[in-house]
Amino acid sequence: MLWGCFSAGGSGALHKIDGIMREENYVLKQHLTTSVGKLKLGRKWVFQMDNDPKHTSKVVTKFKDNKVKVWEWPSQSPDLNPIENVWAELKKHVRARRPTNLTQLHQLCQEEWAKIHPTYCGKLVEG
Repeated sequence: MLWGCFSAGGSGALHKIDGIMREENYVLKQHLTTSVGKLKLGRKWVFQMDNDPKHTSKVVTKFKDNKVKVWEWPSQSPDLNPIENVWAELKKHVRARRPTNLTQLHQLCQEEWAKIHPTYCGKLVEG
């Protein structure tokens, strides 16, 4: 399982989550902080989730307590969430490179994620 994010300025960090994503090992805040720094977002940004039940656990809902502004969004609406377009693009490029094992799959995902152009991300945010 992978966790990633993006902004109008490009793709953030991509993190591999080993095993089942459970509340106790879900370290979204750490990954989000890394991406905010990488993307140089400063303080004026809003976090949008897809509202998958695992993302709405008590750990994640504490974001508001930590002054992370979360965009109110319809529950589980992948057809509206622009990250779904990024995942589809990533899958297309990784599939074309034909990984043969999990280690290679992860490596290719990292490489292709890094190649996502900021212009593409900007268009998704504008849309």
